[in-house]
Amino acid sequence: SDIIFHPWKKEENGNQTRVILYTITLTNPLAPKTATVTETQTMYKASQESECYVIDAEVLTHDVPYHDYFYTINRYTLTRVARNKSRLRVSTELRYRKQPWGLVKSFIEKNFWSGLEDYFRHLESELTKTERTYLAEVHRQSPKEKVSKQSTVRRRKRAHAHLRVPHLEEVLSPVTTPTDEEVAHRIKHVAGSTQTRHIPEESPSGFHLQSVSKLLLVISFVLVLLVILNMMLFYKLWMLEYTTQTLTAWQGLRLQERLPQSQTEWAQLLESQQKYHDSELQKWREIIKSSVMLLDQMKDSLINLQNGIGSRDFGSDPEEKRKRFH
Repeated sequence: SDIIFHPWKKEENGNQTRVILYTITLTNPLAPKTATVTETQTMYKASQESECYVIDAEVLTHDVPYHDYFYTINRYTLTRVARNKSRLRVSTELRYRKQPWGLVKSFIEKNFWSGLEDYFRHLESELTKTERTYLAEVHRQSPKEKVSKQSTVRRRKRAHAHLRVPHLEEVLSPVTTPTDEEVAHRIKHVAGSTQTRHIPEESPSGFHLQSVSKLLLVISFVLVLLVILNMMLFYKLWMLEYTTQTLTAWQGLRLQERLPQSQTEWAQLLESQQKYHDSELQKWREIIKSSVMLLDQMKDSLINLQNGIGSRDFGSDPEEKRKRFH
């Protein structure tokens, strides 16, 4: 409700942008009943009239919990399939402005996908109604009007058939990686043309397995490092216990020996005890310092592991993300 469409504006790079403001109804008990939305749409210059339209929509939902942490990117790809038939494909990606901690991130993603399913289920029903209305109007037209309209449509499509841009395939790439053969076939073969666009195919399953194997390799390396650090810490603690036992035994032996008889012997005994005390105190300081360093290394390793796992889906290679998006 309360939809406001701002006009399209042409940018210096040839793309067109516009801003849409509207209000949506929310069913989540933890969120308000309604929320305002700002949607910025970008139509790429590679889009061709009556052939293909590629539009990216950046959606910012206000008044919801943690709304300043994330936003949504929807890519709408509308292609001509036949004379009176089009195909709409939508791919979506959740992006973060700030990295939330684990529980908040799971909460955001759960509500994001549930809200997204409701939104596009509603869009599907509205498109179905529009299609039925269009077909009903076509059937009510007279045969003469149908022939006139079909010839007009044919002439218009022929006029734009030669305007296709060679780099249209770059914009047709979805926001997220394709997961079915039908999508790849649609991208390579734009209906209504005899030209076949060759796009290097990349196995989604192989890419997924490669990502999982890299993640497992990183986790295994970190676990091995933690085991080594734990062994070193155990060795340090064992040496500390052994030193304590040695000190106790030495003090017991000293008590069993003959007591000093003169002041010189007492002075020598006190001096030797002071030296031994200083050396043992220095050893203890070194052992405690080493233990603290090992604990700090373990803490850094665990933090790196948490950051690596948390930002794996969204913080992948920037170059790869740029190629997938543009």
